[in-house]
Amino acid sequence: MDNRPGDLVKEGRTKLFVIKKKKSVKGPSSRDQMPFYNPSMELNRDVSVLVNQWFLDRSKHHVHLLDGLAASGIRGIRLANELTGDFDVTINDWNSESVTLILQNVQKNSLKNISVFQKDLNYLLSERRFHSIDIDPFGSPVYFFDVAVRSVYNHGILACTATDTAALCGVYPQVCYRRYGAWPLHSVSMHEIGLRILLGCLCREAAKYDRGIEPVLSYTTDHYIRLYIQIINGKNAANKSMEQYASIPAKDIPLVIDNTGQVGPLWLGKLQKKPVLQEIRTLLSTSEIHTKHQLWKLFYLLEDEADAPPFFYTTNDLSSLLKVTPPTMEFIFERLRNKGYIVTHTHYTPTGFKTNAPLDVITEVFK
Repeated sequence: MDNRPGDLVKEGRTKLFVIKKKKSVKGPSSRDQMPFYNPSMELNRDVSVLVNQWFLDRSKHHVHLLDGLAASGIRGIRLANELTGDFDVTINDWNSESVTLILQNVQKNSLKNISVFQKDLNYLLSERRFHSIDIDPFGSPVYFFDVAVRSVYNHGILACTATDTAALCGVYPQVCYRRYGAWPLHSVSMHEIGLRILLGCLCREAAKYDRGIEPVLSYTTDHYIRLYIQIINGKNAANKSMEQYASIPAKDIPLVIDNTGQVGPLWLGKLQKKPVLQEIRTLLSTSEIHTKHQLWKLFYLLEDEADAPPFFYTTNDLSSLLKVTPPTMEFIFERLRNKGYIVTHTHYTPTGFKTNAPLDVITEVFK
């Protein structure tokens, strides 16, 4: 990269120089030697700012934050510039082009609470420990799980992004099995299954070292899976987590027919901490975040489905199966709630709903 600083952009309250691709990319970008800026991942980074601020607000000690695979460095620089509290940020990337750009932006923003490294992430995590670790790779984060679950402090945050959704969602089941030791299922619930496989893999890795996991916030989009977990020390925490880690018959997943196989092992526990979501929404209300409208909707849906059972139905697929015209969501919710069942929206799809009602009751509502 030459010495030109590139294009100036603003995310949140942070201005920084970036290298833009000539052609815009929807979702995570492809692997490249240059640390290109991907504006479509702004929401992902906005959530990082909010979750880490929530974490800092509850910390009683100095906090070490890590942006482990920084690329353009925008996530770590935003954390350093926008968070308040007693903390420092380590930004790391193996690419010298990335490090050059990151250092330019550290200087531009006059940031004193940042350390910048050019190291293999596994090596860095084996050298140091952190209270909050963010792993946002191109592809699968699984190659960093073993050392990451050991490097994070007790009750610390481990955040990761997985963009290998074709594997996790069952398009390439053998790839998923090789990477995560679990069988996916290409179905209506494939994104939730993929998210739960990712959590299950982390649960298993942490348990090897007598550590448990507690999902704080988890969500998916068409292009990636994103999760934040807390790591909890102790055999009891590990055992409690492993109770939520199991394989299930494919036929137990809504709208799966004539499949005698198994799915998983995967995480079957809760995906969110509802009180944390409520606190993060309070932070959002006073934030200077460009994706605020999208995040209000996302957090509302995550909070709504936080206590719902795993997996979901969609009105379109269920109506197609039953050969009926799909009723409105309002009608479905009213009828199921009047019968005493839980029913919620889900962030996975606008036509999806979660419920603890058995299929025969749902069928009756649809007909």
